[in-house]
Amino acid sequence: MATKPTMLTAEGHKKLEDELEFLQNVKRKEIAEKIKVARSYGDLSENSEYDDAKNEQAIMEARINQIESILKTAVIIDESEISNERVHLTSVVKIEMLESGREKTYTIVGSGSNEANPREGKISDESPIGAALMDKSVGDVVEVETPGGMLAIKILEISK
Repeated sequence: MATKPTMLTAEGHKKLEDELEFLQNVKRKEIAEKIKVARSYGDLSENSEYDDAKNEQAIMEARINQIESILKTAVIIDESEISNERVHLTSVVKIEMLESGREKTYTIVGSGSNEANPREGKISDESPIGAALMDKSVGDVVEVETPGGMLAIKILEISK
């Protein structure tokens, strides 16, 4: 079965590479040292420091595997080849919530990239709002089913 490619911005790709390097070259050594120190305390069956360090190691190794998997299938989006006619990955979209009149600006990022952070205005292309905006144009009104209920959203502007 073919793995779905992970669409990343150049910035998102760099962040993942940096995190992977940190985990492999710094964090692994720190955790190995914690395990070594905890072993020196003696009986491992009742050693909470050892258990904690081993759990931390397992979580870190899982994250390393996840990042490696993402990077293997990563496709970096060439923003210079994309127009502002329609919403796509990397688009900066200014929207208006029609019910409240509030305006918000979001950057659309790939779902597998770990770039999504609504507080920073970055939403996934597979989030309810992100998915509804994909391939739409300025002036389009979309209805979005969100955990908070239905929203009517108008696209005011699309930029890079």
